[in-house]
Amino acid sequence: MLHSSSLSSRPGLARRLAHYLPKNRLLRCSLLAVLALTVLPASAQEPRDTAFLTARDAFRAGDRNKFERAASQVNGHELAVYVENYRLRLWMDQGDSTAMRDFLQRNDQSYVAEKLRGDWLRWLGKRQQWSEVEAEYARLLAPEADQTCWQQQARLQRNDSAVLDEAGKQWLTQLEPPEACRPVLEALVASQRLSVDDVWARARRQIEANRPGQAQYTLNYLPENQVPDSRGFDQAVGSSMAYLAKQPGNWFASRSGRELAAIAVARIAGNDPRVAAEQLGKLQGKLHDGERQWAWSQIALQAAKKHLSEANDWYSQAGKAALSDDAHQWRVRAALRALDWGRVRDAVQAMPPALAALPEWTYWLGRAYRAGGRTSEADALFEKIAGQANFYGNLADEELGRSVLPPPKAKAPDGDEQRAARDNPGLKRALAFFRLDMRTEAVREWNWALRGMPDRELLAAAELAKKHQIWDRAINTADKTRNEHDYSLRFLAPYGEQVRPAAQNQSLDDAWVYGLMRQESRFITHAKSNVGASGLMQLMPATAKWVAKKIGLRDFHPGKVNDTETNVLLGTSYMRLVMENLDNHPVLASAAYNAGPGRARKWRAERPLEGAIYAETIPFAETRDYVKKVMSNAVYYTALFTGHPDSLKNRLGVVGPRAGEVFKDSDLP
Repeated sequence: MLHSSSLSSRPGLARRLAHYLPKNRLLRCSLLAVLALTVLPASAQEPRDTAFLTARDAFRAGDRNKFERAASQVNGHELAVYVENYRLRLWMDQGDSTAMRDFLQRNDQSYVAEKLRGDWLRWLGKRQQWSEVEAEYARLLAPEADQTCWQQQARLQRNDSAVLDEAGKQWLTQLEPPEACRPVLEALVASQRLSVDDVWARARRQIEANRPGQAQYTLNYLPENQVPDSRGFDQAVGSSMAYLAKQPGNWFASRSGRELAAIAVARIAGNDPRVAAEQLGKLQGKLHDGERQWAWSQIALQAAKKHLSEANDWYSQAGKAALSDDAHQWRVRAALRALDWGRVRDAVQAMPPALAALPEWTYWLGRAYRAGGRTSEADALFEKIAGQANFYGNLADEELGRSVLPPPKAKAPDGDEQRAARDNPGLKRALAFFRLDMRTEAVREWNWALRGMPDRELLAAAELAKKHQIWDRAINTADKTRNEHDYSLRFLAPYGEQVRPAAQNQSLDDAWVYGLMRQESRFITHAKSNVGASGLMQLMPATAKWVAKKIGLRDFHPGKVNDTETNVLLGTSYMRLVMENLDNHPVLASAAYNAGPGRARKWRAERPLEGAIYAETIPFAETRDYVKKVMSNAVYYTALFTGHPDSLKNRLGVVGPRAGEVFKDSDLP
């Protein structure tokens, strides 16, 4: 076995070994890169970091000469395999499958090999090298949608009719397909397995998902004499009221005329469901059952999202309309807002089985059964989700009279387990990326390395992340254990010297503060969202400035928002201001922190509402998920901080009616 010291002290040896390498340029460079992994000692880390970054930048710029100069200096870097990957990508157009296969074989099952293989498959697909496409696809561990479609195209070339069965199952769900999927869909249409009804059903789903361009493309699959006029489609979608007002007297004579009128109604409903209902009332005598019922389902969906009281009646008028998953779920939420447990039960039972089996709908069906006196059936449903470390698992436990507490703490990883984590190639590459402040690449490598890990290895990896203060990976990794758990890793509480005093100064529950912070940033001090929120508590620039002024922080400037102490001070101050203006209710305040106080107030009902129902019926999916996780997090933080169980139901409480609001939108940013 060759050691790094022997090669570094005998550079001539590397040259002599190179004499025996193959003549193929790419394969030769690849094998030299492997030799380079053992050349330099760790003391050369910083120069090698610089060389790696230079090589990466040269690759991105397509500068092959600069790339090769930098690549020759990478030597034994943990990320040398990426440099080899960059080289293969730079020369991919040459189609050298020998060098490509050699790299993929040597790095099989690694993240870098998976991504390169996927891009190589796309390259092969565009050149219709179908047998190679199938061979590479079979080796992918997590194929992406377009890669699957390239493989399906390859199978179509050998008349594999099972492809059409697979495509048919995705007809109503893959609403914005990658370009590689279009030939598969066209083959499905050409096979005459789809009816005119199927084409309109897909277009309706795309309209509901606000994908009118995709809907118009789908309608081209209709028989030529039934394709709607493109100008009429554009007007129905873009100028819906004007379109309905200008309809000719015989607009209902063709299916396309009736469908476009229903689409226009659906688009109006997005702005004002009541106006849409009025328009549909004028038209519905001319519409066929399917068109009329679909239009009512769209009005009901938008009304439910806006918490209108008519939503339940409009869902009833939708009759047998085929609902999307989103429409099914909002049908339940509308019934919850009305506290109509019979409708809740019927709406959940009408869902597709896979959707009804989700924890939220399992729980609410259990509540509906209990409200109807079917206690044993309710308890059986609660048992299905009890013990899950999430919002509805917590609520199910409490329905069964159980306390929510972390499970027994697993034994800490021993020396061998810790060593295995440190030596894991994927985790080592991830740590190198973290060191270079390349967080996106680091997270991808880290997550890939966790694939298939048993609990003991996950716990060791989480401890490794904690040791390096990579808090988000420690939390996410510990979250993946199935039987052995360490909730002190799942619910880390770093920065206690800053967070605890700040929470106390604002008279805030520190478990709630940590629960919110965990959801906001996973304790990444320099985290920045795609809308510009920054720091541990993800403050928007305008909010940070407003709070600083409100609390008299005179030396504040935007550059200080990522300073840990300043960020926590401003964030907890904002939490207190929001709480004071929202009845000191943590559910409302959590919603306000994510979506703004005005929206949190607007989402109240006209009467008192159970906190869990308020949370479940928040119109924004991101905020709905956020509030549920923050509140569940707080329960676990309380248990870890105090050693005693907490009650999620008590935390959720009752949200007062909208009429009780006492502040104006202008009071808070």
